[in-house]
Amino acid sequence: MNKPTLTILSALIATTLAACGGGQEHVETLRPALVIQVQPKADADRSVYSGEIRARHEADLAFRIAGKLIARQVEIGSVVKAGDVLARLDPADSALNADAARAQAAAGETDYRYAKAELDRYASLLEKKFISQAVYDAKLNAYNAAKARFEQADSQATVAGNQAGYATLRADRAGVITAVNADPGQVVAAGQAVFKLAQPEEKEVVVAVPENRLAELRASPEAAIRLWADPAKIYRGKVREIAPSADAATRTFLVKLSVLEAGPEVRLGMTANVLFNGAAAPSVLLPLAAVTQKDGQASVWVVEGADNKVAPRLVKIGRYGENGVAILSGLNAGERVVTAGVHKLLPGQAVRPLLQAVTTVQP
Repeated sequence: MNKPTLTILSALIATTLAACGGGQEHVETLRPALVIQVQPKADADRSVYSGEIRARHEADLAFRIAGKLIARQVEIGSVVKAGDVLARLDPADSALNADAARAQAAAGETDYRYAKAELDRYASLLEKKFISQAVYDAKLNAYNAAKARFEQADSQATVAGNQAGYATLRADRAGVITAVNADPGQVVAAGQAVFKLAQPEEKEVVVAVPENRLAELRASPEAAIRLWADPAKIYRGKVREIAPSADAATRTFLVKLSVLEAGPEVRLGMTANVLFNGAAAPSVLLPLAAVTQKDGQASVWVVEGADNKVAPRLVKIGRYGENGVAILSGLNAGERVVTAGVHKLLPGQAVRPLLQAVTTVQP
């Protein structure tokens, strides 16, 4: 091999060795991670429910007898006073029954008066020894029987008269008609609700509350009530009653709140938003994708330290909503939480955090 060839070969070997050993070290690319900074609000968590304004005292009004409705004097929203006529049934049958009962009572009274006169005459004959004691006792028994029949017929006549009066339905107290369940021409049964009468002096809001919020209501029964008709004005409310059992269909509990200092602008049937003051512990809203499971418990990935390494953290979940999930405990203010790709992270893995908009929205 000649000298020029050796020179070229040596140069190629030197260049190859320089490329293999003299280059820069390979730098591992950090995985980007979308994170959110925890800043829980200092205010208490607030739960908002929609409800309806109702009267605290409501009663179904019904006829005491069955019959055909021939007249209705009121409509929904009518203001009535005690004694006002609300509706009437066809009085023909009840009037005939009353007439028959009075006639029977008159016949019973006639028999009773005759038996009394007979008893008085036989008492006089007994004193003069013209009749025996047995004959007098028979007249006495006849008198007692006639008296009992008369009293029975008289009571039945009174009941029949009352029944005739029940063909007219009157308001037993002042209030507002909030429901009408029958129209003229309809045959109604005894006790069938025809109207609903509400007393508007005391108003309340009725809402349905899930079972996991009942403890907060009992601890803090105060609430703020805002009408859809006038959202600028807020009324004070207080929990008056919590249903002892859940609704079979919705599995929620019916809660009634008294509307304190409700003016005439708060009308029955209006829709209202009820804001409850819950537990004093702050909470923060995280995207649903930020929450995962670790050993069967809810957890999130927190970016720690200056080297931006991730670590799992167990948290306590509040309630889920359309905008995310409420974290009640387990996170501190200022911490960074990974909000995307949490299922591909490993403990101690370094990431390149990309800060998302800070969340201060309450669930």
